[in-house]
Amino acid sequence: MLHPFKAVSLSFKKAPLEIRELIALDEAACRRFLHTLHHDLGLSDLLVLSTCNRTEVYYAADRDQSPAIIEALGQLKGLADISAHYAYFDILDTYQESVQHLFEVAMGLDAQVVGDLQISNQVKMAYQWSADADAAGPFLHRIMHTVFFTNKRVQQETSFRDGAASTAYAALELVEELTTDVANPRVLVVGLGEIGADVCRHLGDSKSFSNVTICNRTRAKAEALAEECGVQVLDFEDLVQGMKEADVVITSIASDTPFFTREMVEHLDVLSYKFFIDLSVPRSIESDVEAVPGVLVYNIDAIQSRASEALERRLAAVPHVRAIIAESIIGLADWTKEMMVSPTIQKLKNALESIRQEEMDRFQKKMSPEEAKRMDEVTKSLMQKVLKQPVLQLKAACKRGEADQLIDLLTDLFDLERQAESAH
Repeated sequence: MLHPFKAVSLSFKKAPLEIRELIALDEAACRRFLHTLHHDLGLSDLLVLSTCNRTEVYYAADRDQSPAIIEALGQLKGLADISAHYAYFDILDTYQESVQHLFEVAMGLDAQVVGDLQISNQVKMAYQWSADADAAGPFLHRIMHTVFFTNKRVQQETSFRDGAASTAYAALELVEELTTDVANPRVLVVGLGEIGADVCRHLGDSKSFSNVTICNRTRAKAEALAEECGVQVLDFEDLVQGMKEADVVITSIASDTPFFTREMVEHLDVLSYKFFIDLSVPRSIESDVEAVPGVLVYNIDAIQSRASEALERRLAAVPHVRAIIAESIIGLADWTKEMMVSPTIQKLKNALESIRQEEMDRFQKKMSPEEAKRMDEVTKSLMQKVLKQPVLQLKAACKRGEADQLIDLLTDLFDLERQAESAH
C-alpha cells in the first residue's frame, strides 16, 4: 500500500439537494470539524471540502474511519440520526480511489457543470484551513501542490476551462458583452427562480458589476439573497421605475403568461439601448417587446446554446485532462514510494555518521586542527560515496515496488533498529 489515504464523500451524484443542505458546512463549521477529526479522532492529512454540490473528508488512517467521521458530522450538524443517511455517502478506502477522486473533483471533472472554475478555488481554501489547523501532513502538502500544478497544466494545455458552460454563467458573460461600452452598468434582476438566483450570485462575485438590484414578489426571499450577494433590493411596486433606470433587465419569473408586455416596455421611454434577458420557461417577455425601438431581447435558448457549445468544447477536452491527471498521479506515487524508504535512508545515514564520528574522536587527539579539518572533509566525502549506491538501489526498488526486502536487508546488515533505539 502506498499511503493510507482515504475519503468519505456525499455529492449531488447520490444525494438530493435537501440532504446536501442538511450536511453542508460553512467555513466556521469546516474549521471546527477539522479540529474534531484531528484532535478527537486522531486523523491526519485532513481536507474538509464543502460546496453546494458536495461535502467530503479526505484523511489518512490505517483503518476505514468513515462511520466515526459520519457520526462526528452528524453531531456537528445536530442531526440525531445521521446513520439514516449512510446510503448517500461514498466510501473511498483505497489510496488509488481517493487520490483519483480528489484530482477529478479539483479539476472540475466531477462537477455538475463540467470544468467548473469555482471548485479549484474552493479546494485551495479547504487546504488553507487544513494548514491553519495543523492537520496537513507531508502527504497532503505534496498531493495538494501536485493538484495545483495539474490545474495549471489543464488551464494552459486544454480547452477544458473555455467559455461559460452553465446557463447562469453564460447569462453573466452575455451581460458583460452587452455592457462593454456602458460605464458602471445598472442591472436589475426580476424574479428569483433557481437560475435567477444563480445569476445574482455570479453578478455579486463579478468585479464588473457594482450596481445590481433584485426585485421579487416576496421581498423576504430577495432580502436573504441580497445579503448573501451584496446587492440592493427593490420593492415589487417600484418595478417600473427600476426598469426605467436599468441598462439590463434579467427576468426569471415563474408565470404562465408573459409578465412584460409591449405596452409596459413602451412606457419606459427608452433613450439609448435597453437589454432584456429572459431566463424564464415559459417566457416572461412578450415576443413583440423587441419591436420597441432601442429594446433588445435575448431568451433562454440563446443563452443555453452558448452554454452547450462551451460544454461540448469542454467535453472534447476531457480525455486530455484525464491524461494530464494520470501523469500527475504517477509522479505522486513515485514520491510516495520514496517517502516510504526515507526513514531507512535517514537511519543508514545516522548509523554511518556515528561510525565516522567515533573514528574521528579516536584519531583527532593526535592531529593538528588543520589535519583534523581535512580528515573531517575526507571522511564525509567517503561516507557520501558509500551511501550513494544503497540510496539509488532503494529508490529504484521503490519504483519496482520491491523496497520492503531491501529495507529489511539493510536494517539487518547495519543493525538499524538498534541504531534507532540508541539514538533516542
